[in-house]
Amino acid sequence: MTRLHLVRHGPTHAKTMVGWSDLPADLSDTKAIARLSAHLPADAVVISSDLKRAADTATAIQGNRQRLPHHMDLREINFGTWEMRAFAEIEAEDPELCFAYWDNPGEVRPPSGESWNQVRARVDAVIDALIAGHTGSDLIVVAHFGVILTQLQRALDVDAQQAFSHRIDNLSVTDITRRRNRWTVGRINHRP
Repeated sequence: MTRLHLVRHGPTHAKTMVGWSDLPADLSDTKAIARLSAHLPADAVVISSDLKRAADTATAIQGNRQRLPHHMDLREINFGTWEMRAFAEIEAEDPELCFAYWDNPGEVRPPSGESWNQVRARVDAVIDALIAGHTGSDLIVVAHFGVILTQLQRALDVDAQQAFSHRIDNLSVTDITRRRNRWTVGRINHRP
């Protein structure tokens, strides 16, 4: 059995599509960070995306826990030419593609970006390797909205559109357990 504690990084306060842009997290809510760190298992292993908003959040909650090197494949969705643009601007430019991307996630992708299925395959591979290397452990994975939703989709065995119906707040934790070939989901979007 391996338990995943999927933590969304601290807020960036950006009002645009933020995927691979390396924005910092606002980690000024030290009480929320302390509650989150105290909630997580003390003997867990910590890993994060290599983007500073996730890496810095992982450092803030790490405490005395073992830390693995950052992993690029735990990055958020690559939004390509939509990166750092407002949703309304993207929708006005290409309403059909924008609607298709969000309403029917799968193979549709933003120009020069990733499809949902590509993100899911990338993240699944990292999580599978982490589980194989740390069977029987608690793993704290500090990452992004899209990364967490890929694993919820997988564990709940739902389609991408259903996965997108879940809210994942900054500094929240979503718990997923893997027992042999069976997934179970605990709390989703828990704010300690």
